[in-house]
Amino acid sequence: MNRFRGVVAAALLACPPLGAALLPDEENTIKVFRDAVPSVVFVTNIAVRQDVFMDEFAIPQGSGSGFVWDREGHIVTNYHVVAGGDAFLVTLKDHTELKAEIVGAEPRKDIAVLRVRAPEGKLKPLVMGDSDRLRVGQKAVAIGNPFGLDNTMTTGIVSALGRQVRAIGGVTIRDMIQTDAAINPGNSGGPLLDSSGNLIGMNMMIYSPSGASAGIGFAVPCNVIRKIVPQLIKYGRTIQAGIGITVLRDDQKYYLLGDVAGVVVREAEPGLPAGRAGVRGIRRDPSGRLTVGDVIVGIDGQPIKDYDDLYNALDRHQVGDRVEFKFLRNGRTRTVSIELVNVF
Repeated sequence: MNRFRGVVAAALLACPPLGAALLPDEENTIKVFRDAVPSVVFVTNIAVRQDVFMDEFAIPQGSGSGFVWDREGHIVTNYHVVAGGDAFLVTLKDHTELKAEIVGAEPRKDIAVLRVRAPEGKLKPLVMGDSDRLRVGQKAVAIGNPFGLDNTMTTGIVSALGRQVRAIGGVTIRDMIQTDAAINPGNSGGPLLDSSGNLIGMNMMIYSPSGASAGIGFAVPCNVIRKIVPQLIKYGRTIQAGIGITVLRDDQKYYLLGDVAGVVVREAEPGLPAGRAGVRGIRRDPSGRLTVGDVIVGIDGQPIKDYDDLYNALDRHQVGDRVEFKFLRNGRTRTVSIELVNVF
């Protein structure tokens, strides 16, 4: 009997007590969630339609996540979450529903800004991190509303940096963050956080044949967001440095010239830098046939193969910078230094 009691006592001693202390990593994860979740919102995209009696009715046509940018009511989310919507609804953690209006959007970065009117003290902005200082292997925390399940957190790591992902705006977003934190439909627009709870990215998309998380998710870096959002708030658009030209789409270029590297100038505005530098667009000869003028084949010594290359090359510059453009015309190349201006 005494031996049995001894065995029971030993077994009880071996069992961890109820309410045992959490591991430091668990404590950190809990703190990140507790501090950040009040800043995460649910965004509903609503289409307004009319019935046969001309009465309007609302149809929810999509949803996603977002996060509080400032105490003035600005909410940041993905452009593809709000694209095509007529009205928007933002739901806070305590289930408060607020009508929202769109302030501005940049489809080429898949970023949009909404604005809500909330009672004072209701909104808690996230703290910005620095995506340029990220390291592969560090902790990554995603919070959002996958499949409409609000306030869901998943954890993982920063799997890779510098990924290139084509956005809904038709150009490649470079320096994207890859993470294995589960990102599912509805997570789009939600924050990706580091172990300090700082914003390091905005969850954008997953790579998955099934549409569910397969351990490969992508987030827009916070330093891109930091650059774009203040412009959208102030101007409703981004400041785009350029030289005052319109160009052919890549499919139009292929139809006209075949598989040729470069970007075809369609038109150069006479009063803007390109026009003043003698850049020539497409013209018609006396017989009515189209003749190609200048083709942009390089910027600052880097080859330009298509519109994606052109956009990203200019995106690295500011208004007022002087850039070396290499043009091809009639089989000959020339290089011209042109100052960039705001071309909207």
